[in-house]
Amino acid sequence: MGPVRYLRRLGALMLAVWLAAAGPALAACRADAVELRGDWGQARFQVEIADTPETRARGLMHRESLPLGTGMLFIYDSPQSVSFWMRNTLIPLDMIFADATGVVRRVHHEAVPGDETPIPGGPGILAVLEINGGLAARIGIDAGSEMRHPAFAQSGAAPAWPCE
Repeated sequence: MGPVRYLRRLGALMLAVWLAAAGPALAACRADAVELRGDWGQARFQVEIADTPETRARGLMHRESLPLGTGMLFIYDSPQSVSFWMRNTLIPLDMIFADATGVVRRVHHEAVPGDETPIPGGPGILAVLEINGGLAARIGIDAGSEMRHPAFAQSGAAPAWPCE
């Protein structure tokens, strides 16, 4: 087994252990964390928030790494059609597009660093979670999964997975 394959397996194993240990801690909403659930189980990511035009435009550009279990949550003022690109982004990313209720509508897997091809999320998107490329598939996050964060309670729609 090559070193890259070994590191990927080790990372997936570490993630599985972290997810199992974090299970009981997934009870309350926090502004600096996003939780997801689906038939595959539950996951939690520590996030930076991008909720202004400036922070959304900058995103994760120029970063050389993204620690496992972290991400960036892009929050919009109201549901809308959004599109992303990877200009000046140095690491592959998964983009998880959620509507105003927190239901995942689309997952774009492993966006290519530097690629300026638009990546549309579709209409009615309130939030987009960016995580390490390939992680959504390894965990099982897909359309229909539910996302929980205080932003969904403030959207005016009834969240699919409300904060407690």
